[in-house]
Amino acid sequence: MRIARFSIDGNVAFGVVEGDKQDELVLDIIKGIPYGVDFELSGVKVPLSKVRLLPPVIGNKIVAFGRNYASHAKELGNEVPEAPFAFFKPSTAMIASGDAIQYPSFSAELHHEAELAVVIGRMCREVPRERVKDVIFGYTCANDVTARDVQKREKQWARAKGFDTSCPLGPWVETDLDLARAGDLTIQCTVNGEQRQLGRTSEMIHPIEDLVVNISEAMTLLPGDVILTGTPAGVGPLNVGDEVAVTIEGIGTLTNKVVKRG
Repeated sequence: MRIARFSIDGNVAFGVVEGDKQDELVLDIIKGIPYGVDFELSGVKVPLSKVRLLPPVIGNKIVAFGRNYASHAKELGNEVPEAPFAFFKPSTAMIASGDAIQYPSFSAELHHEAELAVVIGRMCREVPRERVKDVIFGYTCANDVTARDVQKREKQWARAKGFDTSCPLGPWVETDLDLARAGDLTIQCTVNGEQRQLGRTSEMIHPIEDLVVNISEAMTLLPGDVILTGTPAGVGPLNVGDEVAVTIEGIGTLTNKVVKRG
């Protein structure tokens, strides 16, 4: 099922997205928080068009893996790492579908990076490979927006990939994908309707299981933590006024507009 987080009349809640046509989608409001336990639906339904979507997770950690598609590593002139290569984005980087990406004042080269995001559903540590499926809540679309010039200049990536609004997520979390299916989905990015990136999650060098095992060896993962799995080739520039959309098969489309940081 598709689980969204939203606000309406000043209240924040989770809801199950029902319906097939975009203009007819409704939310059945969930009682409490859906992670880790069987949740109960309230039966109270609101049209999706009447709410403001929020990032679909409550902000904890965002663990991102770089250079996990050989085609992307090659296009930037980088070697493919032998082991998964992790970095962090702060929770303050998260925005929802429909929110604006603010072009950072310290950069002149902003890039999009379409990614599959894994959402953790239960507290876990040192997860064995065969148990990875048990700790995943679902999957969503992500855009690892990157100040490429800053990344190259500063070598470490805290500012280049961690600035405010650099991690759009959404529009919701899809919980009905199993690991095998999530590992072979079409992922694409368009800018102003023009296709920039097109690949499949099966092209990952290190699959989802390996990424969860790798990071959980080092730290405890909490419900709502997000793991970004890398981006296929085709990354490129974003300019003020551009509309960028990340679409992943079986999940949905994450759309954001780029604005000047005010």
